Amino acid sequence: MDLKNIYREIVNEHNLHPEHKCEIDYATHTKQGVNPTCGDDITLSIEVDDNGIITNAGFSGAGCAVSQASTDIMLDLVVGKSKEEAHQLIEMFMKMVHGELSEEEMDDLDEAVALKDIAHMPARAKCATLAWHTLDTMLE
Repeated sequence: MDLKNIYREIVNEHNLHPEHKCEIDYATHTKQGVNPTCGDDITLSIEVDDNGIITNAGFSGAGCAVSQASTDIMLDLVVGKSKEEAHQLIEMFMKMVHGELSEEEMDDLDEAVALKDIAHMPARAKCATLAWHTLDTMLE
């Protein structure tokens, strides 16, 4: 199986069976993100402890497969990380989506690398980055 098929399967799995598409009980931060271009609409909820660690995360809303998968992948990455580490991952993801990140630098993005070819599809980049932008502004 080639890499593009593996990436496609990762996106499909996160879209069809999202681990983080749920309400969380003790959210300390909640923010809605909307992409008016295509109708993607998500609400992120995270729980941050007193040490600045993201201990739980969930999302609700509707959108295309790319936005839903990207949101779930992102939440997988940031749970257990500090707010500062989450900002670094967001910055790396944005660079990757714009084709500005080397292959070596992508290792920290784990399954989010499945979305790297979005750089060649500008219309889909807004879908892939919606949750990342929303989390970034939420954490500021």
